[in-house]
Amino acid sequence: MTSIRAARPRQTKLVPVKVDGITAPFYVRYDEYGAGTWADAHSHRLGHLNYTPHGTISMETADARFVAPPQYGIWIPPGVEHSCYMQQAAVYRAFYIQPELCEDLPRQTCLLTIGPIVKSILADFNQRGVDLPSSPEDLRLAQVLLDQMRCSQVQGSYLPEAQTPALQSILDALRMEPGHRGSVAQLAGRVFMTERTLARHCQQELGMSLGEWRQRLRYLRAVDSLEHGASVQAIAMDLGFSTASAFIAMFQREAGMSPDQFRKEVLMGASSV
Repeated sequence: MTSIRAARPRQTKLVPVKVDGITAPFYVRYDEYGAGTWADAHSHRLGHLNYTPHGTISMETADARFVAPPQYGIWIPPGVEHSCYMQQAAVYRAFYIQPELCEDLPRQTCLLTIGPIVKSILADFNQRGVDLPSSPEDLRLAQVLLDQMRCSQVQGSYLPEAQTPALQSILDALRMEPGHRGSVAQLAGRVFMTERTLARHCQQELGMSLGEWRQRLRYLRAVDSLEHGASVQAIAMDLGFSTASAFIAMFQREAGMSPDQFRKEVLMGASSV
């Protein structure tokens, strides 16, 4: 497995939490991490949902990298080796589930949509300090959380990787400069492709156009910038938008709310989730 923290600033290395000895049906974990926190490849006997109510979280398995903005969680099935990285400071939540209860959940690592019921249950457990739900009431809440996961919308990686070196080099360049304003034709010319050939590679390898991939990258960067207090105007300029209104429209499409609403409803409420 390649290292998810390669060529990234490092601050704090995590020691994986030992949960394999837990015999209760569910275990809920709450932590807060600083920017640059990472954990090397490890696995758990239990399956677990990983979620941060603000910022982004990155996790990597043997065959894919997953990046989740706040409206998604990363599902890691039992026994799957994974590493993780948090580029920015993050409030972290994890919901661990015994293997026998994971049969109706995805067998592969994926993103799951985090809806308001899941957020509310995690917030309630956090506020009451519940890590091992044991009372009949808390077990019912944990079961509802599990049921919500079972019917959650499944998505592959929010920001997928390419298989061919040429396309991957374009994605790497955009990650280094998300505000790059070059056209698709100009980007294709960098790797001696026609625009049509590049478009075909994007659909085959990414499942989306390069424009959509770039929009998702910019959205992830915007989430982190909003958390750190940057103004909408500054973020728009940094990410290559000609106007703040164009950036707001993009953010609205991805998050379902404006940047200001996101800052108020997601970031200000993060400490209680």
